[in-house]
Amino acid sequence: MTSSSLLRPPSHLPPATALKHSQLAPSILENTAGAVSNSTLQSLLAPSETPELWTTYENLLLSCLRTGDDEAAHRCLERLVKRFGDENERVLALKGLLKEAEAEDDATLEPITKRRVALLRSMGKVDESVSALISLLDFSPTDAEAWAELADLYFSQGLSSQAIFALEEVLVLQPNAWNIHARLGEVLLMAAKASSQGDASRRLSEALKRFCRSIELCDDYLRGYYGLKLTTSQLLNDPPKASRQQDSDGFNVPEPTTLQKLDAVATEKLAEIVRQNSAGKKGWQGYDQAEVAAARELLEDKSMTTFK
Repeated sequence: MTSSSLLRPPSHLPPATALKHSQLAPSILENTAGAVSNSTLQSLLAPSETPELWTTYENLLLSCLRTGDDEAAHRCLERLVKRFGDENERVLALKGLLKEAEAEDDATLEPITKRRVALLRSMGKVDESVSALISLLDFSPTDAEAWAELADLYFSQGLSSQAIFALEEVLVLQPNAWNIHARLGEVLLMAAKASSQGDASRRLSEALKRFCRSIELCDDYLRGYYGLKLTTSQLLNDPPKASRQQDSDGFNVPEPTTLQKLDAVATEKLAEIVRQNSAGKKGWQGYDQAEVAAARELLEDKSMTTFK
């Protein structure tokens, strides 16, 4: 009935093959109409319903979108909706693709793409979510929220360098976002653990700077102080072998005495947050309890207080 290549996603097919599939769409849709017909007689005479049939419809829809045949794509979608319903996750994702193809301007396309990204992510389709976000940022490069989500997706896949780049783009757009400074510090700190000695020192230097900037912008930001203590602890317990490593902006890793002072500031503030929050003090109850618990555990960790 159909080419075996129709059982593979059209994004993996050469353009000529996708065009051929699109041209076959009218005859394929006509020959398989009975599989989703409401007529008992027509259903009996039509090919039996198989998983391959629904894969064919889905991939035929995608091929039609690639070649600009929106009408045939809508007919494929109608077949899938009739079989699986309007709320099926894959159907919703395909609807989003159709709406993107038909969007008349960037303003219309932006919310459609964001909804599709959220849906793809909920389905565990990380690669497709990344591709959709990159497409969104191609026409809306000043969307800080999209850059932040892209960073999160990259980091979830262990792509630290890409996540760092995306977070830096957020800070270009929102330079005073203390939470993003801290998040970038966290990614740099974790990336340092998997880096060579020289690169690790550079990343730790940058992480230290980001955490300091975070608490400079928000004096009570727990994650900023938590990251600062982790970073100073690591630099003090395992100092860089090369003297006075610099980051790309010429920022030096501070002397041990300065690191100790920064560690003391972080320790004191974390202790205050934990103490006041645990006592139920007014004005100290807005913290995430999991973060408060993590701060308490960090303060109780003897390995974090071996230096004076």
